[in-house]
Amino acid sequence: MLQNLPLILVRCLLLTILIEGVTALILGVRSKKDLLNTVLVNLITNPVVVFSVFTVGYFFGNRVRMPLEYAEEIAVVLIEGLIYNKVMDYRKINPFLLSLILNGASYACGFIFNKG
Repeated sequence: MLQNLPLILVRCLLLTILIEGVTALILGVRSKKDLLNTVLVNLITNPVVVFSVFTVGYFFGNRVRMPLEYAEEIAVVLIEGLIYNKVMDYRKINPFLLSLILNGASYACGFIFNKG
C-alpha cells in the first residue's frame, strides 16, 4: 500500500488542480495570474494534506485519520484564503469563500471518486 503513495500523491494533485481550475473558471476567475496562483497554492497544500492523511490512516486507522482530515481541510481553506487575499486580483468573491468553494468542490469530487 505504501508503495502506491507517490502515484496517489500525483493523482490527487492533478485531479485537485483540474477540479479547482474548472471551478475557478466557472466562478469567473479569468486572469492567467490568478489561475496560476490556484495551481501554485495547491502545489503547496495538497501534497502535505494527502501525505499526512494517507500515512496516518495507514498506520492508525480511520478513527484517527478522519478528525485529522477535517482539521487539515479547515486549515487549508484558511491558509489558501490568506494567500488568495494577498496575491489574487479576483475579487468577485471573498478570497476565503473562494477557497472554501474551490476546496469543497475538489473534496466532494475526491470523496465521490474514492468511494466509487
